[in-house]
Amino acid sequence: MTQNIHPTAYIADGAKLGANIKVGPFAVIENDVVIGDHCQIGAHAVVQRYVRMGEGNILHPHVVLGDLPQDVSFDPDSVSWLEVGDRNTFREGFTAHRSSKIDGVTCIGSDCYFMNNSHVAHDCSVGNKTIFANNVAIGGHVEVGSNVFMGGGVVVHQFCRVGSYAIVQGTTGLNKDVIPFMLIGGRPARHYRLNTVGLKRAGITGSRYKILSAAFRLLKKKAPLDELEQSEDLDLLKAWLAAESKRGIHGFIDVSKVDE
Repeated sequence: MTQNIHPTAYIADGAKLGANIKVGPFAVIENDVVIGDHCQIGAHAVVQRYVRMGEGNILHPHVVLGDLPQDVSFDPDSVSWLEVGDRNTFREGFTAHRSSKIDGVTCIGSDCYFMNNSHVAHDCSVGNKTIFANNVAIGGHVEVGSNVFMGGGVVVHQFCRVGSYAIVQGTTGLNKDVIPFMLIGGRPARHYRLNTVGLKRAGITGSRYKILSAAFRLLKKKAPLDELEQSEDLDLLKAWLAAESKRGIHGFIDVSKVDE
């Protein structure tokens, strides 16, 4: 097992580190932590108790993973978890907290990119290939899907859902759910067209795109989606719409903004 650990770093005896780990100056890795192969822990980064991390993750300086949830009723002696997938990048000042529930989990998927000073609160779930720009903050119990882009300074209220392939305009405040595949922004926040660029980058083009465009027009009219040709994207959308929403769904703006 090859490891490159700076002599000023602190590694607790109860931490489990994989192969080819790099740990920078003054970094701290506490007990009950599992870190997979090929991870890099930057200078002054802290991985606190009850964090389980996959392979190939990169923590830039001053990242803190697994601190106590910001919940005044939480017992600090309780065991709860932060679970992180593979190949995520956490830039300077990123923070993520473990769950506020006994044996609960805050979950981050794989291949995500979290920019400076962004935050994932307790009991949140973030999918794969999602990007948080600088200073994005999501409250407790928020669900963010895969392939989502959150613009700089976005703030999300507790218990909201942000559907997969959505893009949220920078500085938007969300207090309701964001529909998958959509672009949302404004004050107050409104859906106003499909996330055209993001869908193209994800390979959702041609007939797949046309089906989603038709679905969007029907949603604006509050009409059912049953008449549309079935597709995996439409199935994802229907399943998301059928799931429980604790906050409701943000509305739409002018019909002239509908993406054709």
